Amino acid sequence: MTTPDPHRTALHLVGGEHLDAGQLVDVTDPATGRAIGRACRVSGEEAVQLARRAAETAAAAQRAWAETSPRSRAKILHDGASLLAERAEEIALTLALEAGKRLPEARGEVAGSAEYLTWFAEEIRRPRGEYFTSEDPARRQLSMHRPLGVVATLTPWNFPVSIQARKVAPALAAGNTVVARVSEKAPLAVTRWLSTLHEAGLPDGVLNIVHGAAGTITETWTSHEAVRGVSFTGSTAVGSRVLGQAANRIVRPMMELGGDAAFIVAEDADMDIALTQAELGKLRNTGQSCIGINRFLVHRSRAEEFSERLAARFDELTIGPGTADPLPDLGPVIDTSRVQEVTALVDDAVERGARRLTAPRELPAQGTWLAPTLLADVPLDARIAREEVFGPAAAIFVVDTDEEAISLANSTEMGLASYVVTQDAGRAFRYAERLETGIVGINDALPTVAFTPMGGTKQSGLGREGGTEGLREFQETTYVAWRP
Repeated sequence: MTTPDPHRTALHLVGGEHLDAGQLVDVTDPATGRAIGRACRVSGEEAVQLARRAAETAAAAQRAWAETSPRSRAKILHDGASLLAERAEEIALTLALEAGKRLPEARGEVAGSAEYLTWFAEEIRRPRGEYFTSEDPARRQLSMHRPLGVVATLTPWNFPVSIQARKVAPALAAGNTVVARVSEKAPLAVTRWLSTLHEAGLPDGVLNIVHGAAGTITETWTSHEAVRGVSFTGSTAVGSRVLGQAANRIVRPMMELGGDAAFIVAEDADMDIALTQAELGKLRNTGQSCIGINRFLVHRSRAEEFSERLAARFDELTIGPGTADPLPDLGPVIDTSRVQEVTALVDDAVERGARRLTAPRELPAQGTWLAPTLLADVPLDARIAREEVFGPAAAIFVVDTDEEAISLANSTEMGLASYVVTQDAGRAFRYAERLETGIVGINDALPTVAFTPMGGTKQSGLGREGGTEGLREFQETTYVAWRP
């Protein structure tokens, strides 16, 4: 296994040209604090000017790209997926180091990103419109789809490659051009991947990347006359600001925002399935997942067994760098601010009377680490009962009925994902129909794939990513009434 070049740099990409504008900042491995590469960063007026240049470049390239046949666009996406597969190990290793991921998880993210390219390449070859039978025999009526135009894609650090893929693949497939901003906490792998698309034949200016001050770049794009859509993944607080900016120009917003997922263990649950899915859904990416489990809602008759066995599983997990040999069960969290925030949520619950079910453990002295933590007897006014955790900690709440579980699960303003473990098909559908979330996993804590829609309700967002719905988000519908 070869360690990536420590001087690797995430450059801006505008009009097919790599630029080193702005400052160079270190990108560090959260497991060690060691710099593994660098990224360009523009701020202030320099960020405004470069973001404008990127938007104008994308606008200039948009018409020709939209007029490129779906077959030709699909070939470029297919070729991009092939190049990504060829370089998968290099990109996955970079991703594991910069984001603190376990190497198998990083490999899975890269493979899933290639799948988005492949699926949307195939989907755009199935053009869909609608022909309406007219009540007037002298008139013909139909609908067709066309691209929005220039789209801004704004993504976080927790799944930096796959979340961009989930936006960029349908945007390009539909004939849009893209201006992208990625998180400066994990910019290396995603920039390497996006640049690969140009090697696959993507014309200059169709995909552009600007690294730097997030707020400045975002506001510049949402206020630019060429930008017609903005696709954002991140916190509800930041998403609300982006939504407000988009509203000023009636820019189409696509928002995948915060989550507060409940995991319901029903009275009839298969306990082995419940434990396996609970551990997977809570601790994937060290708990740093938008659809990660926040709250366990367990039927009283199963609560003691579930709590004891899950706590024992948590205590047995090993912790270490995601590229270590032997491979640990959990890696670090992204940075010190994550450590502080998750610790504050746990401490607040304990101060209010919650009980720790997991044992204390010694953590590595260097790096940003958190022990997996499970809490019981958590009062409903504790922060962890109502705020997204985004780390390896969770609370268990005891419920007596399905009605109580549904009510408690729906009590938050968030509505991204929820999960249920049950062996009763009728109960499964009753939960699926009444849980106020965009995603419901039944005996499955990792439900998302390229061909299905992902998105939230309430304050967890607007629109859907993935699947046919995800393609439609990047298209306008034109209705045609014709009297031949």
